[in-house]
Amino acid sequence: MQETWRWFGPDDPVSLSNILQAGARGVVTSLHDVPTGEIWPQNLIRERKSAIEAAGLEWAVVESVPVHNDIKTRSGDFQRHIDNYGQSLKNLAAIGIETVCYNFMPVVDWTRTNLSYSLSNASSALKFEMSDFAAYDVYILRRPDAEADYEPEILDKASIRFAEMDEAEKMALEANIIAGLPGGEGSYSRDSIRKTIAEFVELGETQFRQNLIAFLEAVIPIAEQAGIRMCIHPDDPPFSLFGLPRVVSIASDARQIFSAVPSPANGLTLCAGSFGARGDNDLVALVREFGSRIHFVHLRNVTREPDGSFFEAEHLSGDNDMVGLIRALIDEEYDRKGQGRADAQIPMRPDHGHLLGGEQGSDRINPGYSFGGRMKGLAELRGVIHAVHALR
Repeated sequence: MQETWRWFGPDDPVSLSNILQAGARGVVTSLHDVPTGEIWPQNLIRERKSAIEAAGLEWAVVESVPVHNDIKTRSGDFQRHIDNYGQSLKNLAAIGIETVCYNFMPVVDWTRTNLSYSLSNASSALKFEMSDFAAYDVYILRRPDAEADYEPEILDKASIRFAEMDEAEKMALEANIIAGLPGGEGSYSRDSIRKTIAEFVELGETQFRQNLIAFLEAVIPIAEQAGIRMCIHPDDPPFSLFGLPRVVSIASDARQIFSAVPSPANGLTLCAGSFGARGDNDLVALVREFGSRIHFVHLRNVTREPDGSFFEAEHLSGDNDMVGLIRALIDEEYDRKGQGRADAQIPMRPDHGHLLGGEQGSDRINPGYSFGGRMKGLAELRGVIHAVHALR
């Protein structure tokens, strides 16, 4: 696998030289300053690519070209945004970028309730706590009929948690959920998120899935002609939040996407942590079934709790079989080599590292994207990869 590293651009506290020091050779980045829905200009793509290459690295994957909400709802100015998306793909291909990760999550991107959950080894991790999320949804956001979406025991816990929170804790919880996280597409106020949630809930899962397929029917032919591999990121977490539709959470979702738009340019980002937050998702089986369509991999682990809560575990611990997953991915790479595929090596990146050592307490670290935690994760994953190759 190609070892890559997510970089948030020149303002990222983790520099390109840090990435080189960590041992990665590929960079995963985006043009975060380009407004969602607008065309990515070739000159900005070229500037970013040149800066990465000047540091001795390769721009391996775009993560991501974000999809405008108008496209997701097929309302407003959606056709212009689809046309712009297609042109952005052409511009990326013209500069030599071939892999584009994106997501089709409604309203909120990856969602956590606690960005500094204390672990037993004195490091900290990201956590999604179901009762805290329900407390926000029911008592702070006050989404209409929110109570109907939770089991009674979750509502009981949420009531207790809300009563325990002071104003600062409530504000921090809201910021974690709706104020935007790295890789997200912006932030919301309490009023605007209520309104946007209602629009997507009204669509329902069937229509939302149809909107995704309509988007793919428009852009995948452009990607295929340009030599771009598109790879959709699964929902994170892979179950409904705020009553919203979810259409990239389980194996049957991927089957429908690939059946509707069968081009090999229509692929998947295998995010182990996102799919793995559900105990009924078999990660190894996902690779065995969809291996030829996996264009990018996020390797991270989670520890699940019975009520749907989970926290980011160390890369080789947690509830996901990371060794089995890596073995399946390497088998896929060998199959691709035998077929003569140009993309035989799959780019992967360590994801959501713990906060360790001198980075703890810093307000400059992007949540989940510390240097030390990801470097530790990459080193652990590299060891497994080398061992699997050696044992073949």
